Amino acid sequence: MKSVVVSGGFGLDRLAVVDVEAPVAGRGQVVLRMLAASVNYRDLLMVTGRYNPRQPLPLVPLSDGVGEVVEVGEGVDESWLGRRVCPIFVQGWHSGEPTRDKLKTTLGGPLDGVLRVLMAVPVASVVEVPAHLTDVEAASLPCAAVTAWSALVEQGGVRAGDVVLVQGTGGVSMFALQFARMHGARVIVTSSRDEKLERAVGLGAEAGINYVKEPRWGRAAAKLAGGEGVDHVVEVGGAGTLAESLAAVRVGGHLSMIGVLSGTAERLDLIPILMRNVRVQGVLVGHREGFERMVRAIGAHGMRPVVDRVFGWTEVGEALAYLGAGGHFGKVCVRF
Repeated sequence: MKSVVVSGGFGLDRLAVVDVEAPVAGRGQVVLRMLAASVNYRDLLMVTGRYNPRQPLPLVPLSDGVGEVVEVGEGVDESWLGRRVCPIFVQGWHSGEPTRDKLKTTLGGPLDGVLRVLMAVPVASVVEVPAHLTDVEAASLPCAAVTAWSALVEQGGVRAGDVVLVQGTGGVSMFALQFARMHGARVIVTSSRDEKLERAVGLGAEAGINYVKEPRWGRAAAKLAGGEGVDHVVEVGGAGTLAESLAAVRVGGHLSMIGVLSGTAERLDLIPILMRNVRVQGVLVGHREGFERMVRAIGAHGMRPVVDRVFGWTEVGEALAYLGAGGHFGKVCVRF
C-alpha cells in the first residue's frame, strides 16, 4: 500500500511516497479507502518542523480527508460499508470539553494523518458527509469548516442580524462567511487584494476592506458595522492583527482566536479587552458532535465549500507550497 511520509528530517523536500503494510480493521474500527484530502496551514508548519520540532518521524501528514468504508471490524455494523466519511481531527474528542489527553489524538501529528491509500480509524471517530458534496469538497470539512462552525455557532452563538468580521479569504474565513450568512448575519471581509474582496462579496459578504490601502481596518470595520463595532471577529492573523481586531469589535463582542499567520508574539495593550468586556476564545477545531451538527446544516442548506485548486495526492509538497504562498481563495485540496 502506498503512503506519503515525511522522514529523515523536516521540510517539503523530505516528503516521499513509500510502501507500507495495509491496515486491518480492529475491533470497533473501519478501514477507509481514501478519496481526497485538503491541506491546512498547520500541515505546512508540521511538515517543515515549525509546529512541533520534537514530532517523531516518520509521519504521515495531513489531518483532513474523506474516504469510503471498505472494511469493518468486530462490533461494527456492516451498514457502514460503502459510506463516505471523514475522520475527525481530534480522534479522541467526541463531545464535551477538550482535555490534555484528548488533544494528544490529532491527525497529521502527533498521530499519522490521512495521506495514505488506506487507513484504519475507530468508527466512533468518523462522520458521514453530505451526499451532495464532491469528494474534494467533503475533504475540506474536518478542520477548516469545523473550526469556523465552532467559532461562530458552537461557541459564538451567532444570530441573525449580527455583524461578523472575517480576515482574509482562506479556508476557515470562507467557511465562516458561508456559516454566518446561513444564520442571517452580515459579513465584512478583509484582504490585501481587491479581486478577492469582489469574489467574497459574490459569496454574500456585505463589504470588503483592503487592509493594504486601509491599514487601520479595525476602525473601518467598526464604522461599516454601524459605528459600535462588529459582534464577532474570526481572528486568523494572530499577534500581528489582534490590535486591529480589538479596534473592530464592539463592547461585549466575541473574538475567536484561530490562526497565527502574522505571528505569535507582539506587544499588545490589554486595556481594550478589559474595559470593553470583550470575550476572547481560543478555537482548536471542535468535537465530533459539533461536526455532526455542522454536516446536517450543510446538507439542509445545500452549501458547497469553496475550493481553489486541486493537486494529485503525491503532489502534496506542491500543494503545501502553493498554500504557503498565500494566493489561494478557499481550500487547497489533493485527490487520490
